[in-house]
Parts: sequence; structure tokens; C-alpha cells
Amino acid sequence: MALSNIHRQDNQPVYVLHTYPFKETSLVVELFSREFGRVAAVAKGARRPRSAMRGMLQAFQPLQATWSGKAELKNLHSMEWGAGLLLLRGEALMCGFYLNELLLRLLPREDGHDALFDYYSQTLRILAQDQVPVATTLRRFELRMLQELGYAVPLEYDEAGNAIKPEHMYSYVAEQGAAPTSQHVAPPNGVQLSGKTLLAMAQDDYSDALTQQQSKQLMRALLAHYLGDKPLHTRQLLMDLQAL
Repeated sequence: MALSNIHRQDNQPVYVLHTYPFKETSLVVELFSREFGRVAAVAKGARRPRSAMRGMLQAFQPLQATWSGKAELKNLHSMEWGAGLLLLRGEALMCGFYLNELLLRLLPREDGHDALFDYYSQTLRILAQDQVPVATTLRRFELRMLQELGYAVPLEYDEAGNAIKPEHMYSYVAEQGAAPTSQHVAPPNGVQLSGKTLLAMAQDDYSDALTQQQSKQLMRALLAHYLGDKPLHTRQLLMDLQAL
């Protein structure tokens, strides 16, 4: 193999998470790759009107990318359309941007997560079909993303290893889990929710109104813990649309 091809990756399944200008005519493209995780690459000349790549650097579309380079910032050589183009509109479109921002903030560079890639692809299709409440779709993705990235989110056992009881109330703290608490005592640094909600989330069942409310509070607290002080730009927009 030629030395120049050692770090070349051909026709990799990807999604575009974000682009931003680079020098006069180029773009830096943040890609979510199935095999290599988050990859940053320079699309040279992509800002020129006649660039063949310019029209393909679109979010939420399955693409195939070829890049090379051993540094953190790769060189993007080509893009091709993948199968099944998607159209996200309105609230679903804003949810898609929210998913992308979560991945940009939490997904390490060049750390492959093929199961998360497949679930992201599935989630985009669900948003495009507009048949599932977007809030439920977001909760499912948030939880799955944290689990796939290695963050412990125990839902069936409390912090002492005891099985969650649906009739009990719990205080849930990030990186600790659930602890039994009085229904009348607000947790100082956690989220108060019922055992029924925890078990419903473990079973991927968001049909109950209380589960919807409490799972939103829990996921918001967990994400705030892992994201730190820098807020998500898309969150306020989604809150305005009442999806988050």
C-alpha cells in the first residue's frame, strides 16, 4: 500500500453534523461516521458556487464520504448520496438539529459507536415519518446515547442494588442512580420521580403522562451534568416549541 493511502478511508457511511467556514473557500465538516465516530475534515473549495461537494453537505442525509490524513483534521476528498433521502420539517427539523448538537458535544473524536450510528439513523427516519410524539423520540435517543457512550443510567435497580419498586418514590442523582426518598421531600441535588417511571423508561414505554413529564426532568438533569455549564443552543428553541 502506498504511504499516501495508509490513512485513507473510502466510501464510509456518514452524516453531516455541522459545517463552518475555513479559510477563503473551504469548509470544515463535522461528520458522524459509523466506523470512526466523529470525524472533522476540510472540504477544500466547498464554498465556491461551482463546487460539486457544496450541495451534498447537508444534515440528516445518509452519505458516503472518502477522506484521508493522520492528523485530527482530515482532508475530505468526495461525498456520495446514500440510500433513502430524508425530509425533516418544522418541529422534527429542530429536533434533528438538537440531536446533532448533542453528538457534537458528547461524542469523542474518532471513537466508533456503530450501534449509536444506527440508532441515530433510525431516529431520523422516525422524525421524518412524524408518527411518534417528538418528545418521546427525544427521550429515547437521549437515554440510548448516554448508554452507548458508556454513561451509567441504571433504571431497574437503586444505588444499593435493590430492585426498583413501582409504588416507591426515588431521588435520582447523576453517576449515583436512584435512592428511595419520601414523597414529600424534594431531593437537594437530584430529580424526584416514581419507581413506575424508572421501570417504564427501562421498558421503553413513554405512554403514561407522568412518565413523559418525569423522564423529561430526569434526562434534562443528566444531560446538564454531562454537558457542563455551556448550554445547548437548540434547547431553548425546542422548549419554545414545547418538544423538550
